Amino acid sequence: MSLIKILLLPILALCLISTQAARFDIVNRCSYTVWPAGIPRGGGRQLNSGQTWALDIPAGTSAARIWGRTGCKFDGSGRGSCQTGDCGGALSCSVSGRPPTTLAEYTLNGGNNLDYLDISVIDGFNMPMQFSSTSNGCNKVLTCRDSNCPDAYHQPNDVKTVTCPGGTNYRIVFCP
Repeated sequence: MSLIKILLLPILALCLISTQAARFDIVNRCSYTVWPAGIPRGGGRQLNSGQTWALDIPAGTSAARIWGRTGCKFDGSGRGSCQTGDCGGALSCSVSGRPPTTLAEYTLNGGNNLDYLDISVIDGFNMPMQFSSTSNGCNKVLTCRDSNCPDAYHQPNDVKTVTCPGGTNYRIVFCP
């Protein structure tokens, strides 16, 4: 019987860790419609001014991003383009050949039961964004507004990552 308990302990511990998912409340405070998108979870959707989208992200999600797009138009089959988010839109692509995109990047329960968070403007600034923690006693706020992004990293070698305990909930606000 004790051998069974020994074998089950790691499985039980893994189950406890994996239940520490996070909730992301994505809020549009812009005067215009935003189409937030996220990978690997979230996809994309229309978010009118004043609306909130609650997105549940499972623990262990890594190398994930959420960003906002504007001026999107879609055809009858669901294909579309946006002013911010593709090179064919109103904003030209940066030198890297990618569209300017303000990114909220995160890894949940990445190591030592910590969440890792940052804002990236490596490919240029496209939208004002605030990324903040809303629970678990973690009071972190990252802001990027009007191209003034002191909390964002601008070069691949920048270190602007902050951490929160695993299981913390977050808020992303467009046009804070």
